[in-house]
Amino acid sequence: MKKRTLIAAITVTVAFVILISICMWSSFGYGSTYYYTKIDNTCVKQVDSRGGVIDFRGQMPYSYTLPSYSKNGNEKNITFGTSRELAEGAFLRLTVMPVRGVTAWEEVQYGELPAAVQSCYPAPDHT
Repeated sequence: MKKRTLIAAITVTVAFVILISICMWSSFGYGSTYYYTKIDNTCVKQVDSRGGVIDFRGQMPYSYTLPSYSKNGNEKNITFGTSRELAEGAFLRLTVMPVRGVTAWEEVQYGELPAAVQSCYPAPDHT
């Protein structure tokens, strides 16, 4: 009987440690990657209400799906929400997590883009 109790205690402890590890990983941004994109307002959609279903995106009524680039220049289409339409042609750095998707974004200048990403976009005119 003591052996079963010990095995059960070890199993519960291991499960608890795994659960805490997953929560910390998803909460603190472990495994996040930066992608860079340029705003194209022809790609924005207004997200409709879910019609009575809980809408966690209600504070983000705009959705963008844009080609985005890793620091190495690898392309990936990424969808993210915003509370407003963004400035046409603005460059963004997206923080992307494996399960959660885009968790944050911030506007950056062309000169702040990695060289591989700059090669994907023409340099902006400063006239």
